[in-house]
Amino acid sequence: MAFDLAALGALFFGAKWPAEAHTRMSAKMRKIAPIPARVLIIDDEPQVRTMIAATLERQGYDVRMAASGREAIELLRKNDFDLVLTEIAIRDWNGITLMEDIQKHQPQLPVVMVTAVHDISVAIDSMHRGAYDYLLKPFEREHLLATVERALEHRATLLEKHSYQQELEQAVQGRTELLRQAMDELEHSYDVTLEALGNALDLRDSETEGHSKRVTAYTIMLARAMEISPAKIKVIARGAFLHDIGKMAIPDDILRKPRALSAKEMTVMRNHCSLGYHILRKIPFLNEAAEIVFTHHEHNDGTGYPGGLSGSGIPIGSRIFAVADAFDAITSDRPYRKARSIDVARKEVLRCAGTQFDPEVVEIFLKFPNALWRELRAEITGQDKLLSTLDIANSPAQI
Repeated sequence: MAFDLAALGALFFGAKWPAEAHTRMSAKMRKIAPIPARVLIIDDEPQVRTMIAATLERQGYDVRMAASGREAIELLRKNDFDLVLTEIAIRDWNGITLMEDIQKHQPQLPVVMVTAVHDISVAIDSMHRGAYDYLLKPFEREHLLATVERALEHRATLLEKHSYQQELEQAVQGRTELLRQAMDELEHSYDVTLEALGNALDLRDSETEGHSKRVTAYTIMLARAMEISPAKIKVIARGAFLHDIGKMAIPDDILRKPRALSAKEMTVMRNHCSLGYHILRKIPFLNEAAEIVFTHHEHNDGTGYPGGLSGSGIPIGSRIFAVADAFDAITSDRPYRKARSIDVARKEVLRCAGTQFDPEVVEIFLKFPNALWRELRAEITGQDKLLSTLDIANSPAQI
């Protein structure tokens, strides 16, 4: 029988199907339930439709009838049903297509196909497509009632399973939220730990006080502009903040020496990369950051230390940090010189692009206006606590 597939799509596409009747009782409780099961019968033969309806109504079922596909769609849109019995070949529609759309929108609503075509392959095909069962015309009253009862019991089982699944999902969501809150609290404790370590380093090397905070903020801003993922930025930020943690193991007479270091003293000072790495690598939440601490003095051309790494062999976080570190060193006071201007720092970073620094990072660095660097430095200098890596990571990077 011909049917209008385009009209089918138009009707179903915008249809607001009623919510599943999750509160209906199971089949086992139906004898004492005040609400009878609601059955929709779809058949374009009035005598067949009326006969099925009368049989089911005598058993206490609430029956609705539809003589066409369009009428059935309208009833399904406005009402909740527990079971649908539909002829395969109905006027203006196709019963199997209708059944497939019902299953798509209401998967807990069983559909029993009714057909006069004595071809078992047609019935089997309809069940493969989602029908619960089928009835071959003509059928006995007992066969009809038994099929309806089984289908309603099947629906009750589906609803119970669906309800259990929803409860399980809600429980999982609740536990996931608790876990997320715990992780947020743990991450906050991490930041407090980082601040304590940074403050301890400042006490040892007061001449560069505030350097770790500034260089961390600069590194994060560059990383965001390079579209590094937020999770990776957190790792990079921790490595940047603790880049000089190994200096805690450097003797004071070398660390605080106001004059140039001797070759032997420089060898000792350069060990701070390895020392910092070994301090952090055994701390689980700083394991990845330890790699940045170890490689933060590597150069793009391979002339850095301690491993002589070059190019992409240097972790991206260390390549970004190197530019931020140099910029802060040039624009900050040192015992042996006064701070230089941002313009001087920009020229020096550009001069070392490709040798000391990754050219791609330098290109991003040069896009930031001087005013933004001054504002960021002023903001960090005015704070008496570590900027949250999350707060900085979520702030806009203006280029």
